[in-house]
Amino acid sequence: MAKITFIQHNGKSQDIEATNGGTVMEAATKHNVPGIDADCGGACACATCHVYVDDAWLSKLNPMGSMEESMLDFADNVQPNSRLSCQIVVTEDLDGLVVTVPESQF
Repeated sequence: MAKITFIQHNGKSQDIEATNGGTVMEAATKHNVPGIDADCGGACACATCHVYVDDAWLSKLNPMGSMEESMLDFADNVQPNSRLSCQIVVTEDLDGLVVTVPESQF
């Protein structure tokens, strides 16, 4: 299990436990994290699970694939630290991960 902190655009945070081998999006939807709609169910076919990854954690994530990069074109306010949470696989190394949910997803 890894602890993940989701920060809302208003600064409110929510700490959740995520199962190793699952995705950050799966953990978010299981714990009803506001702003993570996951309309496609994690198929990397939408951008409704867009998050900003805290810069300290970027190097610990699995690399972004071309499909994820293409889907981010549909997200608002994409930043260099933007990722789709359905594509971030939870591992022990991500214990303490901090992500921010974009304001545009509310």
